[in-house]
Amino acid sequence: MATPDATTTVRSQLSASFQRFFDSEKASGLVLIACTVCSLLLTNTAYGADYLALWQTHVAGLSLAHWINDALMAIFFLLIGLELERELYSGELSQLQNALLPLVAALGGIVTPALIHYALNAGTPGQAGIGIPMATDIAFALGALALLGARVPASLKVFVVAFAVIDDLCAIVIIAVFYSTGLSFAYLGAALAVWLLLVTMNRWLRWMSLLPYLIGGALMWFLLLKSGVHATLAGVMLAFAIPYSAKDADQASPSHRLEEFLHKPVAFIILPLFALANTAIPVGGNWLQELASSNSLGIMLGLLLGKPLGVTLICFVAVAVGLCRLPPDLNWRHIAGAGLLGGIGFTMSIFISNLAFAGAVPLIDASKIAVLLASSLAGLLGFLWLRAMPLTIGQVSSLRA
Repeated sequence: MATPDATTTVRSQLSASFQRFFDSEKASGLVLIACTVCSLLLTNTAYGADYLALWQTHVAGLSLAHWINDALMAIFFLLIGLELERELYSGELSQLQNALLPLVAALGGIVTPALIHYALNAGTPGQAGIGIPMATDIAFALGALALLGARVPASLKVFVVAFAVIDDLCAIVIIAVFYSTGLSFAYLGAALAVWLLLVTMNRWLRWMSLLPYLIGGALMWFLLLKSGVHATLAGVMLAFAIPYSAKDADQASPSHRLEEFLHKPVAFIILPLFALANTAIPVGGNWLQELASSNSLGIMLGLLLGKPLGVTLICFVAVAVGLCRLPPDLNWRHIAGAGLLGGIGFTMSIFISNLAFAGAVPLIDASKIAVLLASSLAGLLGFLWLRAMPLTIGQVSSLRA
């Protein structure tokens, strides 16, 4: 059991950026839940057909759902990229010793669910959904931790954020490699040229104004949209082209200013719109039968069983062989609880469902129902598991304060 001094030491090391990130992400969880419930209820009323038609309304050549999933979500991925950049340069992932444990946790939490899904769906139309149970939703995972308050050690919050961010990065790579179709190398080459120009502006010319980077990012998004690579990738590419300085990470670097600006719009506008548009799922009379399909079972077992098993087992092996160490105020029950929270797929899992089964509406809807049920159960089980953990003396003092 950790001593009060150990817990206090870990808390004191949390950066101001991390605290702001945690506070902004945890608040959006309740908003996303409300939007999801409203969308599901509205879709399955007499107004459902009109509600579904709303998201297919075309504006400037694309449907509203398309604009949300391809354009607004690129901004979401931009924020993820900025957060990852901060963590790598000056945050919780800046030291290799601190980064190794969440890194191996993320790998275990990606590979194990994928293997479970593949074992059930190899050679079937559902095989394309192998990427669906790999993802972790940061907002919901942090929302569950926020409800637990001082009952969980500070280093567990760091661990969950770190492996969830790495998880999202891996999901982005998976989207780029496996869910891109009809590649146009001319447009792709042009997008890469724009990115290299932005990197040159940053690394060698040291242009510190945000405007040229944002204009270049918009052009890069358009070129990727035309290239066949999913356009949201432009967000991550742009994030690593924008100037960042570890010395003023909490003050005035362009990367920091943009990250600060984007937190609330992403949490309270973009992700709620994504939830409203992508959880408009008609629940038919045979939805229980659909949950018994190999694809749905692969998704649910991947998130509910594969995530905690993968995270816990690979971390145990990595610590046993001396590759990394467990923080002093954590034990293996904490890691297992974090693995359960990792099974909250939601945003990223729904996003990949749209890509995996593009045009196959029944498969998409069945996948989304499986994601919603598994994510809800994973969040509840993770919350109850961690709440049942015995408190340290320091945590008891914090709860009484």
